[in-house]
Amino acid sequence: MKNHGLLIGGQWMTTAENIAVINKATGSELATVSVAGEAEVKAAVDAAEKALRTVKIEPYQRYSILMKASRLLMEKQKEMAEILTQEVGKPIKEALAEVARAQQTLILSAEEAKRLTGEMVPLAGAPGCGNRWAFTLRMPVGVVCAITPFNFPLNLACHKIGPALAAGNSVVYKPATVTPLSAVLLCEIFTEAGLPDGYLNLVTGSGAKLGALLTEEERIRFYSFTGSPAVGKSLLKNAGFRRVALELGSNSANIVHNDADIPATAGLCAKYAFANAGQVCISCQRVYVQRSVYQEFCDHAVAYAQKVVMGDPLDPATDIGPMISEPEAVRAENWVNEAVREGAAVLTGGKRRGAWFEPTILTNVRPDMKIVCMEAFAPVFSIVPYDSIQEAIDLVNDSAYGLQAGVFTASLEIARECAMKIEAGGVIINDGATFRTDNMPYGGVKESGIGKEGPQYAVKEMTEEKLIVFTF
Repeated sequence: MKNHGLLIGGQWMTTAENIAVINKATGSELATVSVAGEAEVKAAVDAAEKALRTVKIEPYQRYSILMKASRLLMEKQKEMAEILTQEVGKPIKEALAEVARAQQTLILSAEEAKRLTGEMVPLAGAPGCGNRWAFTLRMPVGVVCAITPFNFPLNLACHKIGPALAAGNSVVYKPATVTPLSAVLLCEIFTEAGLPDGYLNLVTGSGAKLGALLTEEERIRFYSFTGSPAVGKSLLKNAGFRRVALELGSNSANIVHNDADIPATAGLCAKYAFANAGQVCISCQRVYVQRSVYQEFCDHAVAYAQKVVMGDPLDPATDIGPMISEPEAVRAENWVNEAVREGAAVLTGGKRRGAWFEPTILTNVRPDMKIVCMEAFAPVFSIVPYDSIQEAIDLVNDSAYGLQAGVFTASLEIARECAMKIEAGGVIINDGATFRTDNMPYGGVKESGIGKEGPQYAVKEMTEEKLIVFTF
C-alpha cells in the first residue's frame, strides 16, 4: 500500500506519522498519507514565501501553466474520478462530472490571469492636480492558504488554487483529512504542468491541528476556507486583519408556486436533494410548495425517490453511494427519527445501512426541527405547504443561513418579488437552489459565509489594489 507524502518547495517528503485513507464504500484502506506537524507547516510557508521572492511568474506564464494543468487533468479524468469515487463515496458518473467541472474552473482561472487590470483615476478633476496622472494596479496578496472540504475535494480545490495562482500568489493547500488522494494527484498535475517549486505546497493531516497551525502562521495573508460555520468563525477570529473568504454551508430552500411545471420541478428538487448523498452545500433541503399543488408535488417527488439506485459507487448505474462515514449517516438517521418523534411524517426512505442512508422525504415538519433548521448534509429534504408568496418568502428567510435559494414560477411579478426579498447570496429563478456554474459569483450571507468564489471574483479578492500617482 502506497504512502503519499507532503509537497513542500517542490519536493515530496514523508513524516513518521501516517493516516489511512479509507474506501468509503468498502471500508478497506486505499493508501496512507503523511501527517504534517508544526515543522512541516512552517517549511511549507517558508517555501511559498521564498517562491514569491525569487521566482517571478508573468501573467501569460500563469495562463499557460493553468491551461496545461487543465489539459493534464482531463487526460487523467478516469484516474482522478476513480480516486474521488473511492475516497468520497460519490457515484462514478458524478465523479467524472466533477473532474470536467474542475477543468473548466482551471480554464476560467487561466483566462483571468490575462485580465488583471486596474483603472485610470481622474486626478485632474481635483483642484491643483492638473499635472498629475494616476492609475491602479492589482497586486497579489502573497501567501494564500486553501482549506478544502470532503464533498467536492477536487473542484473546490481548483476554485481556490486556480484564482490564487492566476493572481500571482503562492499557495499552502490543506485538503480534508478523509479525502487527500485527489489532492496528491492534483499537485502532481500542477508540477507536471511546470508550476515553479514552492508555488503550491501540500500539507495533510488533522483539520483541527493543522487549522490551528495555519492560522497562527502570520505570513499567510489570505485564507480561503470551505467548511462548517463553527470552524469558519474560529478562523475569522484568529485571522485578525488578514483577509478571508468563507463558504460555510446552508440549508437551501426552494419555493414552488402553483403555476410551475409540478412533475418536472418535483423530480428536479429530488435529484438535487440526493446528489452526492445530499452532501452539497446548496443541496435541496427545504421545499415550500403552494397548497393547491402540494399533494401532487409530494406524489411526484416520492416517485422519483423510489427510482433512485443505491449501490456500488463504481457502477455507472448507481445514483447514490454512501455518506462520507457511518457516524455521519447515524447523525442523519438520528435527526430524522427525532423529527418523527416530534410529529414529522416520512413519505419515503428514512432507513440506514452502515454509511448508506436511503433517499428520504419528510412532511409535517416544524421550522425548529434540526433536519429543517440545521444543515442536514444528507439525502433528506422536507416539503412544506404555503398559502401566500409572502408566507413562503418569510419561511425561506427564517434561517441562520443564506447561500442560495430556488424559485419555480411562471409569474414575472412573483419572480421579481422573490428575487428582491429573499435573503441569500443567489436567487435562482426556475431552477433549484443547487444550480451552480463555475464562472458565476458564489457565496452567501448570514452564517453562509463571507466573500465570493468563481475565478473572476476570487481573483479580485486575492489581490490588493495599489494606487500609482505620477506628477509632471
